[in-house]
Amino acid sequence: MLVPAITIASLGVVLQVSAQKLAFPEAEGFGRFATGGRGGEVYHVTNLNDSGEGSFRDAVSKSNRTIVFDVTGVIKITDKIKASPKITVAGQTAPGQGIVVYGNGVSFADSSIIRYMRFRGSINMPRGACTVVADNCKDVIFDHVSIAWGRWDNLHIKNSNNITLQYCLIGESIDPQRFGALFENPTNITVHHSLWIDNSSRNPKAKAGIEYINNVIYNWGSNGFVGGHSGAVHTQDIINNYFIAGPNSSKSYMGLFSATDRVYQRGNYLDANKDGKLNGRLLVDSDFVKKGPTLLKTSNYKPAVNIDNAASAYKKVLNEVGASLRRDAVDERLIGYLKSLGTKGQIFKTEADAGGQPDLPAVEKPADSNNDGIPDKWDKKFNANSSNDENGYTRLEKYLNDIVKLK
Repeated sequence: MLVPAITIASLGVVLQVSAQKLAFPEAEGFGRFATGGRGGEVYHVTNLNDSGEGSFRDAVSKSNRTIVFDVTGVIKITDKIKASPKITVAGQTAPGQGIVVYGNGVSFADSSIIRYMRFRGSINMPRGACTVVADNCKDVIFDHVSIAWGRWDNLHIKNSNNITLQYCLIGESIDPQRFGALFENPTNITVHHSLWIDNSSRNPKAKAGIEYINNVIYNWGSNGFVGGHSGAVHTQDIINNYFIAGPNSSKSYMGLFSATDRVYQRGNYLDANKDGKLNGRLLVDSDFVKKGPTLLKTSNYKPAVNIDNAASAYKKVLNEVGASLRRDAVDERLIGYLKSLGTKGQIFKTEADAGGQPDLPAVEKPADSNNDGIPDKWDKKFNANSSNDENGYTRLEKYLNDIVKLK
């Protein structure tokens, strides 16, 4: 029997999708199939210099690389870094308290995997600068990344597609705007289990096709989550998030929607009493309607995310967000604000007002005699008899994935 051509084509699409490999086993959302530098060159960051051989800037300058870190500490950059596509930035490989890229912004490109990194801007970078940028790109995932001290926004994503931010910390933006993030017309963007803290507004500003799931928004200033606020159609699924007011918070936990914002909401909570306890109330449809969007009865998307209730999400966020294998003093301070549940936190003008960027203690890297990015000790104990293909992941990827499982 002849099979209709359309059926064969459809089957081909199904097989292609099913064969896609997750960026790493815990990758979720629209960016979950980012390939990074899989199978390419291994580049060791061996110093904290702004440029030159062994620097982070040099590491991200070429495609098809997996970047591992032989050092811990603060990489102070003067000029913005522009990363190439198809890279994996494996911050979890850094010894000690990990890595901070401090002083200016970093922009990322297609098919990138960025994990367990800290990116912090500075009052000394240009007035309109953002700390992390992912414009005009596709298939990117940020996992356990800390982003802070942006002057315009901490994070900017424009005209991009298939992006995930998961278990990220986006906080403490500084003058002149002190905003969390601006999403300008990206489509298929997932933000889940992330902390938005001590930003005056834009947590984020969602001129976007976005699923916003299991996030905690703490100590917003003039506004918490901000709608698209334009004549263009934007679709926002807002599911099981927790809005928790802090010392600087107005009553506007969300706002600036237009009728062209098509919002599906469920399971969101607001804790506005600043009493040091997690005891918020369930937000209902009328809470959203009065903010101005068009409310939908069914979801815009079918989330590829394991969804928790808002209270459980708060606990996960508390324990997991940011470069949390070993948190540094800045992230610990911000988590301390969140733990206070309304009594602590501040929206600062400069990073110096917040205490500045401390140094991180130096720690010796583990031995890697063949320079393949996998420490000798791990090779012998866990991987001596394994092949170079671990269920579709390379041996290096298996090591990178196992580091975070063993924390």
